[in-house]
Amino acid sequence: MAYLRWPLWLKDHYREIQGNALPTTQLIREKDLNTVCQAANCPNRSECFGNGTATFLIMGSTCTRDCRFCNIQSGAPEPLDHDEIERIVESVGIMGLKYVVITSVTRDDLPMGGAGHFHRLAVELKNKFPEIRLEFLIPDMQGNESALQMIADSPLDILNHNVETVAELYSQVRPQADLERSLNVLAFFHSRGMTTKSGIMTGLGESFEQLKKTMGEIRRAGVRILTIGQYLQPSLQHFPVKKYYSFEEFDALKDAALQQGFEEVYSGPFVRSSYRAHETKLV
Repeated sequence: MAYLRWPLWLKDHYREIQGNALPTTQLIREKDLNTVCQAANCPNRSECFGNGTATFLIMGSTCTRDCRFCNIQSGAPEPLDHDEIERIVESVGIMGLKYVVITSVTRDDLPMGGAGHFHRLAVELKNKFPEIRLEFLIPDMQGNESALQMIADSPLDILNHNVETVAELYSQVRPQADLERSLNVLAFFHSRGMTTKSGIMTGLGESFEQLKKTMGEIRRAGVRILTIGQYLQPSLQHFPVKKYYSFEEFDALKDAALQQGFEEVYSGPFVRSSYRAHETKLV
């Protein structure tokens, strides 16, 4: 499978954003926790860990789906670890976090996709730290309204669900997902009065017009915050990068998104769905 190497300017930019990740890495290891930063091989993890921030990955490290862009392992997941809720709450206190992002692998094997686990964690965190702002980045829960409602009933500040790519690429990139279902998930939470957020990737072979159309669909689902980042191929076995977008192209995408009515847009090569999430002015 083809592998398009990083351009020099992207490598230079990557070196510029590195930080001291050791203290956060040690705490995560000590508490036996998972982070999407490590599992998805996020390029920002050194910067974020260096700033004492992390996106906690709950319900194990094995996903029941096999998206071709994702570095998280797929297969039969381990039993749900109920004790991780206590360890995450303790870690949030040790790290002194003011903004907490929680995401998960997709657990199609669990009743309601593990929505109850999300809900219990939100309640525990807000009971212990009522001043924190809390963001959930959730899977689609197979569109199960009971599961979605359980999450909507959680004490959240922001609900995030990523669309990831354009409709024309879903069958190749996300064969077990569905764009319409994801848009309906976002619309569901918007209808409950929640602040919603979503993200898309570039460089998978989509056109600028397809990106604009997808952004429009996300906006019509009521989403207020949008992240746009470059897809980086984790290995030769993953979906190939077709193009590296320039800083100017990311600026053009941001302008297009703002014109469509998004209130906050984060657009750049290493932008990810929870990157600098604490900077939002909407909560």
